[in-house]
Amino acid sequence: MENTDRIIELIASEMNLAQKNVEGTMTLLDEGCTIPFISRYRKEKTGGLDEVQISGIAQRYEKLKELIHRKETIVKTISEQEKMTPELEKRIADCWDATALEDIYLPFKPKRRTRAQIAREQGLEPLAQLILMQRERDPERTAAKYVKGEVKDAAAAIKGAQDIIAEMVSEDEKARNRMRQLFRREAIISSKVVKGKAETDEAAKYADYFDAEEPLRRCSGNRLLAMRRGEAEGILRISISIPADEALERLNPLYVRSRGRCQEMIEEAVGDAYKRLLAPSIENEFAAASKQKADEEAIGVFAENLRQLLLAAPLGQKRVMGVDPGIRTGCKVVCLDAQGNLIFHDVVFAVGANNQAETARRKFYSIAKRYDIEAVAIGNGTASRETTDVVKKAMAELDAGIRVFVVSEDGASVYSASKTAREEFPDEDVTVRGAVSIGRRLMDPLAELVKIDPKSIGVGQYQHDVDQTLLKQSLDRTVESCVNTVGVNLNTASIHLLTYVSGLGPTLAKNIVEYRKDNGPFTSRAQLKKVPRLGPAAFTQCAGFLRIPEARNPLDGSAVHPERYAVVEAMAKDCHCSVNDLMQSAEKRKQIDLKRYVTADLGMPTLTDIMTELEKPGRDPRAEIEVFEFDPNVHTPDDLIAGMVLPGIVTNITKFGAFVDIGVHQDGLVHISQLANRYVSDPLEVVHLHQHVTVRVLEVDRKRNRISLSMK
Repeated sequence: MENTDRIIELIASEMNLAQKNVEGTMTLLDEGCTIPFISRYRKEKTGGLDEVQISGIAQRYEKLKELIHRKETIVKTISEQEKMTPELEKRIADCWDATALEDIYLPFKPKRRTRAQIAREQGLEPLAQLILMQRERDPERTAAKYVKGEVKDAAAAIKGAQDIIAEMVSEDEKARNRMRQLFRREAIISSKVVKGKAETDEAAKYADYFDAEEPLRRCSGNRLLAMRRGEAEGILRISISIPADEALERLNPLYVRSRGRCQEMIEEAVGDAYKRLLAPSIENEFAAASKQKADEEAIGVFAENLRQLLLAAPLGQKRVMGVDPGIRTGCKVVCLDAQGNLIFHDVVFAVGANNQAETARRKFYSIAKRYDIEAVAIGNGTASRETTDVVKKAMAELDAGIRVFVVSEDGASVYSASKTAREEFPDEDVTVRGAVSIGRRLMDPLAELVKIDPKSIGVGQYQHDVDQTLLKQSLDRTVESCVNTVGVNLNTASIHLLTYVSGLGPTLAKNIVEYRKDNGPFTSRAQLKKVPRLGPAAFTQCAGFLRIPEARNPLDGSAVHPERYAVVEAMAKDCHCSVNDLMQSAEKRKQIDLKRYVTADLGMPTLTDIMTELEKPGRDPRAEIEVFEFDPNVHTPDDLIAGMVLPGIVTNITKFGAFVDIGVHQDGLVHISQLANRYVSDPLEVVHLHQHVTVRVLEVDRKRNRISLSMK
């Protein structure tokens, strides 16, 4: 209980939140509630905290619980050594910083047989203490008394004593903290090319780091990750260092109190401690901390890009033609019905060696007419521009208002070869599955992209270099958040989409789909209670996010939770109308005085949410989809000239800028300094994924395949 109270205090202080709101959130998390559920349906207990704040509490709570477990291990280890004292135990109990805790533990931590340990075994610790006391005028004569066994002479005795002093210095909390302060302020990160690697082809992309250095505190996350990748590939050698003389100037005063032979020995031991023990240890610490910070930054950008991609505007339930462009093997063409089912597929040669543009145009026309196509989705890969031109001509001839969209095909090939795709289309080729994915992601990006590993969707950077566990946790939370933000149609959702619904997971998602197959479409949310293994707790967590359009009870198609149906029914009764009438009549809703319905566990935040939902039940929070067109005069980088102003679409966002597709099969970079006519600290302040933008060409570096753009 004491630990819990302290954790609440710490989190509330760190995040500047009220303790009661942190406590309420922690209680709900301990009960197994999901973050989307807590955020949406338990606002009274959290004080209206949003998902970001709740997620922050959850992550810090887990870290502090891990720290408590670590404390228990440390106390047990020190106690087994019979070195535990009441003062030490209190210091450990009062410590809530992981680094400080490890510093306390360091002198007691079991370690390999060090030089200091060997010296202690030789009986030299008393000599080390005598030297540290700095009272001996002739330490060599005193050292002679310790000559025995493996200690051959006084010089060897003094050397062993200095090894003990060096280890004591390296384990001293004050010394370590002074070095941390110096590293924090003065550390320089340097990268050098490994001898013999500079001329290799794989080294070219790291040319900027062949001989580079900068203050560690100013090194951006993307630069650090690039350097670390170069190091992992054996091309670069990275080091983090501080001026050694300045380090010794800060360390020596901790141990040297006057001048004399003992003081000289101590200074030698301090120098050895710094060079051999302290500097490598603190360097590793700062290397790990800077890597962790860079990882978190990169993962944060990736997660936000993924969120924007998953919440991209859907076309909705339309009959769609999906086209995966190709040259040598032709374009893979599929037709999908309004529910996304495959009803036709073929290959059309539109460009390249088998150039049959006119034949292709007629074929696209014929297919679209035969299957009453309402929209076309074309992948943005090789030959996309050429294929789009042919398709647009065909659709224009139909004169049916068929819109043509260019869709990102990142991850489509991963999906097409996956177990999921094989289960969905066991009799179809991978090329057909890929085209289906392109078509479906136009209809509903969220429903289709949840089937693909987020790392394969192409909106991250350095995703293979960052902490993979942290990355997976962050991306899974992002997908879960997006799915629950939009809500899920209980009667059409796939297992993959249902898996991310609050409180479900793979097993219950599969059980829901099987129940649906055996019993037909759900007619009410209450039927969920009949799904095998879906108990009361899971029902509470998931029900509000599962929608049944056209249900007998109109609330089943809304985000109103079943636990609140009674209050809506009471409102309708007080207005002398049905729930359906209440949802359709603004005049009826205006008559409602929400304060009348406040109870001990139902407050104004939830009542306000209910009223908002009654106004627009089941509203999709995503934007309306827009058609985008590239400049018709630009198709390859050779067509680009500095100063050109072109339309583009944002394909990826990083901390250093945004990548923009301008239709030349090579994305250009708008550096953060070129995003606006003002200072921009974060590109997300200015742009979002798939945003339609206007850019100006600054430079085309054909040798390095780089296009520099500006939005100024």
